[in-house]
Amino acid sequence: MSFERERRQMLADIEADVAFTRELTGRDHLDESVMTAMYQVHREDFVPDSQRHASFRDGALPVGYGQTISQPYIVALMTDLLDLGSDSVVLEIGSGTGYQTAILAQLASKVYSIERIPELAQAAQQRLKDLGYDNVEMRCADGSLGWPENAPFDGIIVTAAAASIPPALLAQLKSGGRMVIPIGLPNMHQDLMLVTSDQQGKTEKSKILGVAFVPLIEGS
Repeated sequence: MSFERERRQMLADIEADVAFTRELTGRDHLDESVMTAMYQVHREDFVPDSQRHASFRDGALPVGYGQTISQPYIVALMTDLLDLGSDSVVLEIGSGTGYQTAILAQLASKVYSIERIPELAQAAQQRLKDLGYDNVEMRCADGSLGWPENAPFDGIIVTAAAASIPPALLAQLKSGGRMVIPIGLPNMHQDLMLVTSDQQGKTEKSKILGVAFVPLIEGS
């Protein structure tokens, strides 16, 4: 089944959301490379069969185990905020079904991705392998601890809300790097935060816009 029309409508919806939120985000467009990746990665391959008909809906979708695949606009915005280059090395916390992982893999040199739920981690790893993504490494672990043996990272993206920025992730951000992370408690106000690190390692934090994410699962 072809989703070409739906895929193009998704891009139009993202552009409309960018325009609607530009006063909050400071962005009136997203980088062309990000929009190309959003088009090239087939979202319908990353949702449960029961949700396939709704793959391109302008909202989040449930994927089981109390988790969701994020709204396309949020996936695109978070990716854009990382400002990746073709030689970037990225750490993703919260692989989910592997959709955001695949978007990152289209843009970066290497993606390290951590998923806490074993069933999701195994399925995402197999899905990405089947789709030919050979620049992704995954593990099932506590994402708040990061992946220290492969640090530091040019970009860190967290796809679940933490009460505060995990110190281990901050320590693994390269000088000059960027982290995008939702901060806030479940069922309460959350902010999408951009953390930047200058060449001296000094960090700055800025709020981008209000969001709603599932909580980050920490601990064993």
